[in-house]
Amino acid sequence: MNDRLTYLREKTAKLTASPGVYLMKDKQEKIIYIGKAKNLHKRVSSYFRKDANHLPKVAKMVSHVWDYDFIVTDSEYEALLLECSLIKQHQPHYNILLKDDKGYCYIKISDEAYPRITVEKHKTPDGIYIGTYTSSFTAKSAVEEVNTVFGLPDCSRKFPQSFRKGRPCLNYYIKRCIGLCRGNFSQEDYQERIRQAVQYLKNGSQDSVKRLQEQMQTAAENLEFEKAAQIRDRIKAIEKAAASQKILDNEFQNADIIALADNQDKICISVLIYRNGRLQDKINFELEEQAEENFFDAFLVRFYHEREEIPDKILISQEISEMELTEQMLSEKAGHKIKLYIPKKGSGLELLQMARQNAAEAIAIQENRTGKELLAVESLGKLLGLSKIPKYIEAYDISNLASDSMVAGMIVFENGRPLKKAYKRFSMKENQNQNDYACMQEVIRRRLSHLHDDSDSYFSRIPDLILLDGGKGHVNAAAPVIAELCPEIALFGMVKDSKHRTRAITTGEREIQISGEAFQLITRIQDEVHRYSVAYMHQKHKKQSFASDLLQVQGIGQKTVRKLMLYFKTRDTLWNADVPELQKAGIPQKTAENLYYYLHGEKQS
Repeated sequence: MNDRLTYLREKTAKLTASPGVYLMKDKQEKIIYIGKAKNLHKRVSSYFRKDANHLPKVAKMVSHVWDYDFIVTDSEYEALLLECSLIKQHQPHYNILLKDDKGYCYIKISDEAYPRITVEKHKTPDGIYIGTYTSSFTAKSAVEEVNTVFGLPDCSRKFPQSFRKGRPCLNYYIKRCIGLCRGNFSQEDYQERIRQAVQYLKNGSQDSVKRLQEQMQTAAENLEFEKAAQIRDRIKAIEKAAASQKILDNEFQNADIIALADNQDKICISVLIYRNGRLQDKINFELEEQAEENFFDAFLVRFYHEREEIPDKILISQEISEMELTEQMLSEKAGHKIKLYIPKKGSGLELLQMARQNAAEAIAIQENRTGKELLAVESLGKLLGLSKIPKYIEAYDISNLASDSMVAGMIVFENGRPLKKAYKRFSMKENQNQNDYACMQEVIRRRLSHLHDDSDSYFSRIPDLILLDGGKGHVNAAAPVIAELCPEIALFGMVKDSKHRTRAITTGEREIQISGEAFQLITRIQDEVHRYSVAYMHQKHKKQSFASDLLQVQGIGQKTVRKLMLYFKTRDTLWNADVPELQKAGIPQKTAENLYYYLHGEKQS
C-alpha cells in the first residue's frame, strides 16, 4: 500500500486533459517510469484510483511512486517521440529496457598448416579474423554454411597428425566434409579451398556462384572435366545452403518479423531480420520488471527508435493499440512508407510462427521445458479466453465396470508437461451406482475441500484450469460445485468423437474447435487421464475379485478380508506369506493354515 496515494490523487485532480508525458518518481526522486498519454488527467488518474485493479507489475510500480512530473505536448504524436527520448535518456526501471541476447564475436581462420574456420568470442594473436559481428547467430550461421559448402572439417582432429588414423566420421559419408583425415589432399589444394571459403564469407554466395560458374566454364573448355565437375558440385552446395536460409517470396524480400511468447512469469520477443531474401539476423529480448500494459506497442517504438535501418514491411504477431500513430512515427524516421500488419496465411504467417517458436524456445531453456510445451499452454489459454495462462491444469475422468469398481482419476499438467507426483485416485464413497455426473460432482467437491490443506502441497494449490473427460453434461454437473467452493477456477470439458478421439472443448453450452499446439496438448491430457483412471479401475476390480475369492476359505469373512488386504496391501505379498506371517494380520492359526493351503492349492493332511 502506498501512503502517498491521498496526496497523489489530490494532485492528479488538478491535472490537465492535454496530451503529454508523465514521469513517476520514487522517494529518492529517481525516475522509475515514464509514460505518454492522449489525456494526462485520465491516464495518470487510472494509477491512483481507489478501485484500481492493476496487473501485479503495475501495482508494484505504483507502490513505489512518491511523486510525479509531467510535460504537456501539442499532440499525442509529439508525446510519443518525447517519451522515447526520455526513456532512452533516463532508463527507468519499470519501462521496457531493450536488453538483447547479442554478444560480440568474430570469425577466425586459424594459423595452421590446414586452417579451420570457427566462431570465437575473443581475439588472440594467432590467426586471421573477420568481424566484429554483433550477432553470434549471424556468425555461427555463416561459419556453418561455409564449412558445409566447402566441405571443411569441424571435428577435433589435428592435421596432418591425424592423417590415415582411423575411419572418416559421418560427415564424410553424407558429403558434408571432404574427408581431410584420409590424407588425400595436398596442403596447397586445401589452402586454395580455404582462400575460396574466405572470399565466400566476405563477398557472399551470389558473387561466389558467378565466379565459380566462370571457373567451371574455363575448366570445361580446357577439357578438365573432373575439375569442372568438382566446381559444379560446389555451386550446387552453395545453392542448397541458400535454399536452407528460408528464402522469402518477393513480397517479403526485406522485412522484420516480430513475435512474442508469454509464459506469465517471463516474456520474450523475437525479431527475425530478413534482407535480400535471406535471414540476416535474429535477436531475442527478454522483458522483465516492465509495468507497461501495452508492452508490445512500447517495444516496437523503442526498438525502431534506436535503429538506423527500418524495412518497408514489419510483420507483427498481434494487434497494437496505436497502429496508425506507430506507422507514422516509423515512416517519418525511416524517410519512406512503413507498413505494419498481421498476416493471416501464407509465407508471412509461417515466418511469424517461426519467430514465435524462437521466442518460446528462449523461455523454455530457462524453464526446463520445450518451446512446443510453452506455446501449447499459451495457445490453449488464448483459445479458451482465459485471463491468465493455464500453467497448472487438472483433468478428471470417471471409470467403472458396470456398477462395480466406480473410480476417478485426477492428473496434473504443469507448464505443458505431466506432473505425476500430483496425480490422485478416488474411490466413490457417496455414489456406488453407475452415475457419471453424480460421481464427478463428488470427486470435484472432495478435491476442492482440500484447497486449504497445507499437509498436501499439491492438493492445496488452486488450479488455473480444470478439464473433464466428458461433454456438456459433465461440465454442467461440476460447475455448481466449483462456483460454490472456488469460482476463480476455469472449467471446460474434453469432447471425444465416436472413435474415442479428441474432437473439441465444451463450455457446457457450446463447443470450441481446437487445432495446432492446443489440440495436441488437449489430446495428450485426455489420453493420459483416461489411461490413469482405467488402470485404477482394473486394479480395484482385480483386488475386489480376489477378495471375493478369499471368502470361500473357512473362517474368513468380510472383516477378515479387510484385515488381510490392509496388512498385505497386494495379492503377491499375501500369496508369498507363510502361516506365521499370515497370523500377524490378526487371524487365528487355524484360519491362517486354511488360507495358506487355499492359496497354494494344497490339501490339509
